[in-house]
Amino acid sequence: MDFIFNLASYIIPFVVVLTIIVFVHELGHFWVARRCGVRVEVFSIGFGPELFGFNDRHGTRWKFAAVPLGGYVKFFGDADATSSGADQDAMGSMSAADRAVSFHHKRLPQRAAIVAAGPIANFIFAIVIYTGLFSLIGQPYTPPVIGGVVAGSAAEAAGLKAGDRITSLDGSAVQRFEELRTYVALRAETPIQLGVLRDGADMALTIVPRRVDVPDGFGGTQRLGQVGIQSPTGSTEFVRHGPVSAVVQAVRQIGTEITTTFTYLGRIIKGKESGDQLSGPLGIAKMSGDIAKSGWLALVSLMATLSVAIGLINLFPVPMLDGGHLLFYAVEAVRGRPLGERAQEYGFRVGFALVLSLFLFATWNDLNRLPVFNFIAGLFS
Repeated sequence: MDFIFNLASYIIPFVVVLTIIVFVHELGHFWVARRCGVRVEVFSIGFGPELFGFNDRHGTRWKFAAVPLGGYVKFFGDADATSSGADQDAMGSMSAADRAVSFHHKRLPQRAAIVAAGPIANFIFAIVIYTGLFSLIGQPYTPPVIGGVVAGSAAEAAGLKAGDRITSLDGSAVQRFEELRTYVALRAETPIQLGVLRDGADMALTIVPRRVDVPDGFGGTQRLGQVGIQSPTGSTEFVRHGPVSAVVQAVRQIGTEITTTFTYLGRIIKGKESGDQLSGPLGIAKMSGDIAKSGWLALVSLMATLSVAIGLINLFPVPMLDGGHLLFYAVEAVRGRPLGERAQEYGFRVGFALVLSLFLFATWNDLNRLPVFNFIAGLFS
């Protein structure tokens, strides 16, 4: 009985969070498609056999499927659920009325808008969540002032002192100590130019974060950059924003998350970071369960973060993802005609291989980092 309870405490938050994010993503595709006059045949949460569903008055089948690891919207005229191409057998026999509601007969800007709407919906959803949190609960705020410097640290070597206020990082203004921590974490062994205010005078210092292994709070460790400074004791507070300010801060938060993602990926490509910090479904499931134990506010905040991540990943120019479709449409706009059927087929095969490889790689990371085998054993204890 304890095993079932422990397992459910991780699976249920994960499924709830993922289902909501996937629903928002697919709803973006659905809503814009309907505005463009496209007939939507299926709106599915999950893959595989249908568990339950219903038909709406427009003929769309809304359903929940057995494998809750994604979802799709199938448009009239699609060959399959991935919208990888048109149903060639049906295309030749379509009437004028059918072509009017077929996705593949819509103008290029309309098709591009429908595809882009999914990731955009994820970003809008995250903005709504952050705006609500920052308005009703408040945004964590710690002044970017150094409360203490660890002896022998990178901060001491750079000449930083308690009471210094960090004003900029590599030329970008800093508002909160939390931004400083995030920026430094992804720049281990990379010089950072600091703008520092000390006793009313502006200074410029260079600091090189050191790479350290720290607990990630979920049973594993992560390698981060640290400089050895402490925030002012007892200075963290939750600052509530007005409607406009909350939206601005929400957009800024999302911008930080996107920049952080690209910074990490760029450092992997340059060989400055390894990819073993990438998480797959197992890692996200455990994270969701652990964060859910902290309260619903933390889980809602995680939902916003994951919504941004899913929206961003779907915009990567990889065939099979939304970004891959947009890449094909960009080529079509330049050429004046779509890519050939065979070229698109090969593209989707390559895209599927890349997505599957990333999935397996991230899952392997989960198995090694959590470590998942100890976690599973703990479910029985």
